[in-house]
Amino acid sequence: MTDDKDAKLIEAGRKLFARDWQFIWASPSIATLPPMAGLEIAFAGRSNVGKSSLINALTGRNGLARTSHTPGRTQELIFFEVPGKSDLRLVDMPGYGYAKAPKSQVASWTELIHKFLLGRASLARVYVLVDARHGLKDVDLDVLGTLDRSAVSYQIVLTKTDQVKAAELQARIAETEAALAKHPAAFPTVLATSSRSSTGMESLRAAMAKLLEERSK
Repeated sequence: MTDDKDAKLIEAGRKLFARDWQFIWASPSIATLPPMAGLEIAFAGRSNVGKSSLINALTGRNGLARTSHTPGRTQELIFFEVPGKSDLRLVDMPGYGYAKAPKSQVASWTELIHKFLLGRASLARVYVLVDARHGLKDVDLDVLGTLDRSAVSYQIVLTKTDQVKAAELQARIAETEAALAKHPAAFPTVLATSSRSSTGMESLRAAMAKLLEERSK
């Protein structure tokens, strides 16, 4: 990709997320999903990995997505879009792998996540968030398996990279990319981000702007 193309996508991404993003819908079940419209991009990850913080950083709106230091607080599929614009929606998914919640509740959240990933025709991409301090866990690999079966493109996003030393981060990126080599549906490269320092946000916005551009042709 040329520098000029990169610059155009970065600017397109900036404009895309400078818009007035707002909460529009919450779905506790597949039966209550909103009607499909435009493209949807979902953010999945273990509880407390920083999905809501990432969405807030992307949109520049600290209070858009609900954040909490208590894992397991997001129990629904949360949808965001720009009023009057139906080209793109963001979906904040329930965190998975939270062992302290009742088993029946964990099973319900997990079923919701997997059914959504397998059956949503408007879902164009999933960003699977992984804590850079810990790397991929078995529960993440279960979700990657579902995504492999769903034919939805997905990419790993490392979060909280500001809390990891540079050498450790490079090792984490390398081991994650090595694991992704076993998943042909996955993007081979990993995005490294920090909601606190805004590291990687420009690249992530540009990637979504590129997807929107490609799908609108």
